[in-house]
Amino acid sequence: MKALKNTFVGFLVSFLGSIPLGYLNIVGFEIYSKFGMNSLVFFLLGVMSVEVFVIYFTLIFANSLANNKKLMKAIEIFAVFFLLILAYSFYTHSNQTSKNHNYLEKYEMYSPFLIGVFLNCLNFLQVPFWTGWNLYLINSGYISTKKELKYFYVSGTLIGIFMGMLTLILALHSISKNTGSLTEYVMPVIIPMFFVALAFFQAYKVSQKYYRLKKN
Repeated sequence: MKALKNTFVGFLVSFLGSIPLGYLNIVGFEIYSKFGMNSLVFFLLGVMSVEVFVIYFTLIFANSLANNKKLMKAIEIFAVFFLLILAYSFYTHSNQTSKNHNYLEKYEMYSPFLIGVFLNCLNFLQVPFWTGWNLYLINSGYISTKKELKYFYVSGTLIGIFMGMLTLILALHSISKNTGSLTEYVMPVIIPMFFVALAFFQAYKVSQKYYRLKKN
């Protein structure tokens, strides 16, 4: 019963965590639109091959990571600049015509699996995300990390990541196919605005978490 609970909780957290628009989902959408389902599956497997290590080690060392204030602060502050860089990266494509619009141009020489591995290695937000969630789930008693039970949790998270990203990417493709406006307007305008909003939200969280404590 505990194994099933661990699997379900891991699936639910990672599925919902994968749904919000992120650069991995956007790149996955581009891969699916240009190369099809097989390439998308390999891309997602590449993403998961990195995620499994992040989830496992943040699960094992959650308390140690949370207590390392300097490391967590550096990661969370860098995440603000990372989001702004992503916003600028997508915005620079807004002046391109739809015919020349291609986010994958510099990655096309590599396999979708390697693209997934490389881009997810740059996903610095996943460390504080999984550290926070794993600490909460452990301390609240929602999951157990004894012996093999932790592997059921990690397996559930990987399934959730795959299904969450796949669901969103297919939804984006369906919207794009029906409206024809995704790559012409939403991709170069709305997505950068989304990342800027996330950057401000991340900056607010950092200021409340670290600098407000100093004032008090």
